[in-house]
Amino acid sequence: MKKYTIQKAPFVVPTTDGKLIEEHFGNATNQQSGISIAHMIAPPKWKEPFQTPQFEEYTYIIRGKKQFIIEDELIVLEAGQSIKIDKNTRVQYSNPFDEECEYIAVCTPAFSMDLVNRE
Repeated sequence: MKKYTIQKAPFVVPTTDGKLIEEHFGNATNQQSGISIAHMIAPPKWKEPFQTPQFEEYTYIIRGKKQFIIEDELIVLEAGQSIKIDKNTRVQYSNPFDEECEYIAVCTPAFSMDLVNRE
C-alpha cells in the first residue's frame, strides 16, 4: 500500500464569476480531507462577498495582485507574498486590478460551503 497520493487531475470547481478553481486536495476531491489545497486564477475586476470562515486560510500569490479587506483593514499582496488569515475573521477577497491574479489557497480544516459563512 502506497503512503502517498499524486494528484494528476484536480477537480475544477464550477463557478459563475470567471474564477478558475482547481482543487488538488480537499472536500471536492476527497470527502475525508482535513485540508484543502487549490490553484486559483481570479480574473480582473473579480470579487467575492464578505465571509467569516470557520477555517484558517493561507494564500500565496504567484502572479498579479490580490486585495483583502480583513475586518476593516485593506491589504494588497503581490507576487511572492503570502498571508495567513485566522478562522472566524471577517474577510473579503477581490482582484480590482486590470490583470489576472494567480495564487494558491490552503484551508484547514478543508474549505466547505457550510463553513465559509458568506454574507
